[in-house]
Amino acid sequence: MSSISSALNAAVSGLQAEGAAITAVSENIANANTTAYKTASVNFQELVTGSGINASGGVLYSNTSNVGVAGQITSTATDTNIAINGQGFFVVSGNLTNKPSAYTYSRNGTFSTDKSGYLVNNEGFYLLGQATNSAGAVTAANQNDINSLAPINVNAIKGAAKPTANITEKINLPADATTSGSFQSSAEVFDSLGVSNTVVQTWTKTASNAWTLSLANPVLTSNSSGSATGTIAPNNFQIVFNGDGSLQSIKSTTAGVTTNWTTPPVVAITGWTTGANASSIALDLGTIGATDGLTQFSSNTSTPALTISSVTGDGLRFGNLSSLSIDDSGLVTAGFDNGLKQPIDQIPIATFPNPDGLTHISGSVYAISSNAGNYVLQQPNQGSAGSIVASAVEESTTDTSTEFNKLIVAQQAYSAAAQIISTVKSLYDTLQQAVR
Repeated sequence: MSSISSALNAAVSGLQAEGAAITAVSENIANANTTAYKTASVNFQELVTGSGINASGGVLYSNTSNVGVAGQITSTATDTNIAINGQGFFVVSGNLTNKPSAYTYSRNGTFSTDKSGYLVNNEGFYLLGQATNSAGAVTAANQNDINSLAPINVNAIKGAAKPTANITEKINLPADATTSGSFQSSAEVFDSLGVSNTVVQTWTKTASNAWTLSLANPVLTSNSSGSATGTIAPNNFQIVFNGDGSLQSIKSTTAGVTTNWTTPPVVAITGWTTGANASSIALDLGTIGATDGLTQFSSNTSTPALTISSVTGDGLRFGNLSSLSIDDSGLVTAGFDNGLKQPIDQIPIATFPNPDGLTHISGSVYAISSNAGNYVLQQPNQGSAGSIVASAVEESTTDTSTEFNKLIVAQQAYSAAAQIISTVKSLYDTLQQAVR
């Protein structure tokens, strides 16, 4: 009697275990196209109770999710989609007010901006990052601390301007000009508020191979006849050329002190009427001894005149946010309609000693657990953290051919266990008839 009961118990446990296996296969196949889905599997373990002639068997099973297995990475047309090539997880949050203890982890990088400007994936989880300065360096004192993270919000960036810090000039001064001959050019200068100003430059020949450059105080580009918007200093330079037309020297005198510039002269503009910060501008007029900036050759016109090849500066007027991109280092960069690109956030990667020990919350989202071990927050490509692939997502790890094979094996085992139960029932029926 006990042997028949043992057979029944073993068969029932087999039905339960194989049913769980079929369920796992069903879930895997259903999520064959789900971004960053990790296949579920069922592990079997022999069950033996009692000993000797009273021993009975069966099977135990447990469900596991293969979190540590990476899926194939596929390119997308969305600049804010990202994938992790290697180990690690994005730190995400289902609620903007969550504290670090409630942060979760996912490899689903289908991020895009919502109506409030937050980067959120298709499961509704917000991407967390670390604020950076204009050079792209993380501003947090401890960038390995999860408390340095916050939801990335591009709407917090209203607009930006870039003050002029460098002006490069390539101009030929006419060697055939007479002494005291005077010519003008101009350079555009943006203050720290993005306001465009014009600095008029007057070139005067003082002797053979010798010129002076006088810089007028800036005026609004939109109102060139208006009053000065700031004070520029030094504002007068003595320029000497070699006999071959190359630049020999640039000097300026301020408060009785003469400076012989071997590097680009630096001028300051103070007292901006717009309220902007003071400007410091390097005026690149070329390399001493070379002809890559200012030159002195005969003019190519019947009347001596300046030949201006280019006068370029690096400043930009105020611009509004127009684009957002994430590069392979995980740096989030805002693009503005004035051409300025400015880093705003760094996306870190969280790694765990045992990612399969994470607690499954929902979809592709997991929570930290003692089985997973302590997190390590790192920049991409640091330590064991993988690299970030821009404009890409991670595919499901489901292999349909493998799942169909599992299904066939589980189905056959399930049918066999059911057949054993049917056989045991027949044995019980036979036993009952014998008793009668």
